[in-house]
Amino acid sequence: MERRDDPREAVGPPPHRAPGPVPHTSAEPSPSPEVAHDLHWARDLRSAVRCSVLLLALLLLIDHAAGTLTGPRVLLWTGLAALLLLVLYPARVAAGEGWLSTRGVLGTRRVRTDHLVSVRCLDGVGQRLVLRDTSGARVEIDPRLLVANPALWHRLDDDARASALRGSLVCGTTALRRVSERVDEEAARAVFKVSGLD
Repeated sequence: MERRDDPREAVGPPPHRAPGPVPHTSAEPSPSPEVAHDLHWARDLRSAVRCSVLLLALLLLIDHAAGTLTGPRVLLWTGLAALLLLVLYPARVAAGEGWLSTRGVLGTRRVRTDHLVSVRCLDGVGQRLVLRDTSGARVEIDPRLLVANPALWHRLDDDARASALRGSLVCGTTALRRVSERVDEEAARAVFKVSGLD
């Protein structure tokens, strides 16, 4: 019997693999599709950058026209524009099952939405919704963000109902009902607009 010594023939052709994505080998888990994000964050960030750049350009133009533009004044106006950007920088809001987080310039804040204690609406220059959980964690968000992002609102609403059933949510049903009404109004307005009845 003849023996084959060619290793290529002994091993045979490589097994056929179906085309598909390369397996994910990173230690980090892939993002969950059930996590809701602020869909308008990138647009808001671009607006903040545009405002600060426009302010810097106007200040430099005015200084140049007046003949008072110097190195220290350029640094001063640049610092002022950077400060405006920090003030206008939008928080990045995300929500998943049982949590909501905001990531801004000063760091990330996270609250357990399935263990809420209170939801309060603060009125002032800008309306804020303050969420507090049983561990004392606290997050502030703009209610308009929830109205503009129904997926975020529904995630929060479901978990707030779970908190109420659990008995931990002792204050906040009125504030949540107001946000719910605004979300419903926006949804109805969008339907009317699409159907041409608006």
